[in-house]
Amino acid sequence: MTGAASATPARAVAVRVPATSANLGPGFDTLGLALSVYDELTVTTLAEPGRLEITVTGEGADEVPTDASHLVVRAIAHAYAAVGRTMPGIHLSAHNTIPHGRGMGSSGAAVVAGLLAAKGLLAGDVDFGPDLLLRLATELEGHPDNVAPALFGGLTIAWMDESGPQHKKLLVHRGVSPLVFRPDFTMSTSVARGLAPLQVTREDAVFNVSRSALLIAALTQSPELLMAATEDKLHQSYRASAMPATDQLVRRLRAAGFAAVVSGAGPSVLVLADGPGRRLEAVEVAAGGDTPWEPLLLAVDVKGATVREYTEGSTTSS
Repeated sequence: MTGAASATPARAVAVRVPATSANLGPGFDTLGLALSVYDELTVTTLAEPGRLEITVTGEGADEVPTDASHLVVRAIAHAYAAVGRTMPGIHLSAHNTIPHGRGMGSSGAAVVAGLLAAKGLLAGDVDFGPDLLLRLATELEGHPDNVAPALFGGLTIAWMDESGPQHKKLLVHRGVSPLVFRPDFTMSTSVARGLAPLQVTREDAVFNVSRSALLIAALTQSPELLMAATEDKLHQSYRASAMPATDQLVRRLRAAGFAAVVSGAGPSVLVLADGPGRRLEAVEVAAGGDTPWEPLLLAVDVKGATVREYTEGSTTSS
């Protein structure tokens, strides 16, 4: 019934959400990849409406708000409002390992975490299907390229049409081995997005269309094409002045034969290596510069975000 609180006071769920890397070079605001770094949360309903208890450990623990403006809480509230339910009191316990402000989808992960928590808390009352989850996530995040892979895992193509955000999930070739170089400095996504031009030449547009199409083939069938497939003329060069160390590392890695791109809005660098062994060679190349970079040898997450009832020994998730 509309307006009724549907979750019992003692209901609890556990949520796990992967990091993501968007753009992947030429796929600006379209392509995204889920990576094996995770934020994990438990959300428990409280009997007192409007009550919030928030604890955060790990990445961003000293920076994120602990009130109703917390992005996970905002996403829970957005989901409840969208389906006409009254949000109960919430106890949120979050352990973050996705770096903040590094171009690895931390805000998208928070949005997805809140939506999946609402899905779990309202299970049996409301069905949150994939289309609804993607729509709600895009409403909060502004664009679907990060939230789609966080929700569904793997490689995702995201686009908008008259019905709203859409996505297609693809399986990544087992020979593709992601490596992220994380710096000790951050970059504002809004600032980075503002540096990309509103108009580009026809030649640059055609260039990126061809590389984006090639990138799908490289990631799903032919990893040996990743170098050519990750070339870009739409956004990375325009952002270089704001992230000179990132630009230098991308250039150095590409000169050494590695398919390196800016991860999301930066400043992290993503390398799509064509085999696990090649990543160690890339680490050696990165170690030769003046800026310290933390290498994260990762896998492609294929499941996406999961939610399960938080009871001892429970393994059921969705």
